[in-house]
Amino acid sequence: MMHAILEQDTVAHRLIGCHLVRQTPHGTIRVEITETEAYKGRDDPASHAYRAVTPRNRLMFGEVGRLYVYLIYGLHYCMNVVAHEPGNAGAVLLRAAEPVEGLELIRANRPGVADRNLLNGPGKLAQGLGVDIGFNGYDLMRSPDRQLALHISSKALPVAASPRIGISQAKELLWRFTPSD
Repeated sequence: MMHAILEQDTVAHRLIGCHLVRQTPHGTIRVEITETEAYKGRDDPASHAYRAVTPRNRLMFGEVGRLYVYLIYGLHYCMNVVAHEPGNAGAVLLRAAEPVEGLELIRANRPGVADRNLLNGPGKLAQGLGVDIGFNGYDLMRSPDRQLALHISSKALPVAASPRIGISQAKELLWRFTPSD
C-alpha cells in the first residue's frame, strides 16, 4: 500500500485502522491508528517541507515508508510516515491510536495517565510506543530488526475528514482523518 499509493491524503485515509507494532525488551505493544493528518510538502504551507530541504526535514523528500520523527516544543516527539509522489515531498502525521496489545507497557511509558488519554495526541502516541528521535529514518515496511512495524489493514475503513489542528496555515484543508461513526 505505501509504495503503490503515495498521495498524502490517500495514505492518511488508508492508515486509519492499520496497526503499529512495537517490539520492546519487555514485550509487544500493538496499537490501531485512529487519527492522522496529511502534509503535502511543497504544496502545503503547514508542511515542514514547504520551503526547502533542511537537515530536519530531509526525510520528507526521501524514501516512502520511513518514519520522520521530530521534537515539538522541545518536549514531545511526533511520528510521521513519509508518503509522497516521485519527485515531491510529504508525510502523514500519526496523531492518535487505541491500544490493542501491551496496555501495561503503554501505561509504564506514560505513568499516571488515565487510559483514555494514553495515546490521544501525537506526542502521547510516540511516548506510549517508546519512540524517540532514534527512530528517525526507521523503515516501517522493511526493517530487518522489526522493532517497529506498520501492519496494513486489508480493508479500508470509513473515515471522516476534517480540518487539521494545531497549525497556523492552511487550516481549512480537510486533511485530518478519523474513523467515521
